[in-house]
Order: sequence, then structure tokens, then C-alpha cells
Amino acid sequence: MTGLVLNVAAAVLVFEQHFLLAGVAFVVGSVMDTLDGRYSRMSGKGTMFGAFLDSTLDRLEEGIVLTAVAWYFADAGEAVEASLCVVVVLGSLLVSYTRARAEALGVECKVGIATRPVRVVILSLGLAFGAGELFDEVDLLPASIYAMAGLTAFTVGQRVWHVRRELRTLEATEV
Repeated sequence: MTGLVLNVAAAVLVFEQHFLLAGVAFVVGSVMDTLDGRYSRMSGKGTMFGAFLDSTLDRLEEGIVLTAVAWYFADAGEAVEASLCVVVVLGSLLVSYTRARAEALGVECKVGIATRPVRVVILSLGLAFGAGELFDEVDLLPASIYAMAGLTAFTVGQRVWHVRRELRTLEATEV
């Protein structure tokens, strides 16, 4: 829950155009998300529902922050970047979905470039160095959104191709 609170705070900070602080809140919230699942498993306190809830909240948190970034771009009249935020949300959901669906079919699917940690790093850098807040004339937020849009689309393709190959191999050995 700490991750959720910090990511909501990051979204509010984006609305207020405090990008460096938003980046810090997003990083810390995302790290907390990573640690809570590991701690639960290591301590033996993890449950299947806890894992389900953790994954669900991860998607929600990323979507909340990206929605705030989309609003920022839309408010600034940057329609392409605002639209690409929607593409990034869709891509992030598909990266997660393709893995979950593959694993439901019995195929391990951890392949791909734009895993959640990679997306967190890219968006964190974009936020921290957004709108010239940290360094004048440096605004990495649009570049981070472009990168995430491309990388999530590529990762979905990687996962689809991987699952296709794995299922063909599995089906061939069953015949």
C-alpha cells in the first residue's frame, strides 16, 4: 500500500509540475512495490491473493502516474505526447497481460526489453529531468514517453513471438 500512496503522490506532484519530486516519489513507490513482494515471499507470509493484489496495484500505480503525465502534456497543448501516454499505458498493460496469459498456457514468458523495472527507470528519469526543473533546457519527459511507447510495443512483439515459438515446440513434441 505504501507504493500506491507514493505513486498517487507522484501523480499529484506531476499535476503541480514538481517533476523532480514526482520522480523521487515514483522511484521510492516503485522500489517499495518491488520489496514488499520479495519480503512476503521470503518471510513465508506471501499468499496467492497478495501476489494477485500486488500485480494489480502495480498496473494501477503506473497508470495513475502516466495519466497525470498525459494530463500535463494535454494541458500544454502537446497532443502527440499526451496520446503517446495512452499508448504507453496500453503497452504496459499488454506487457503484463502477455506474460500472465502465456504462463496460464504453461509457457514461461519473462522475455522482453521493457519489463516493469526498465519502464520505472525510464519514466523516473523523464520525471526527474522533466520540464527543465533540474537543469535548464533539459526536458527528458517527452523522450521518456517516446522511448516507453516504442519499447513496450517491441516487448509485446517479443513476447508474442516467444509464446508462438514455445507453443509450436510444445505442440510438436505432443504429436
